[in-house]
Amino acid sequence: MPKDILVSLEDRPGELARVGEALGGAGINIEGVMAFAHAGRGFAHLLVDDSDSARRALDGAGLKVESETDVEILGIGRGDADRPGVLGRSARAVADADVNLRFVYLATRDRVVIGADDVEALRAAMRG
Repeated sequence: MPKDILVSLEDRPGELARVGEALGGAGINIEGVMAFAHAGRGFAHLLVDDSDSARRALDGAGLKVESETDVEILGIGRGDADRPGVLGRSARAVADADVNLRFVYLATRDRVVIGADDVEALRAAMRG
């Protein structure tokens, strides 16, 4: 099952290239990514199938893996998932279940990756 890996980076040119080169060189496909810089640091959330191999490749490249998280992955772009208001309704259902979201980002093949403090409670809230 795919997992999210959070990598901390320097806020300078070439850091995301290092991530891509390390994973690509190890034959690991990045299925989703969200990268950003804030307050002088960079961060990248990566969705990968083989988190153990990804961690080894990133460690080998001198990149710091901050965390590894089980996530909920939802298909979008089909039917009612890609319409105005869906985010609000879905996020409200999760909030009403008292589940704290940690991150949300898009992945390949029309998917949304969602991390939460309690992924099982997230899944239950999303099922309604």
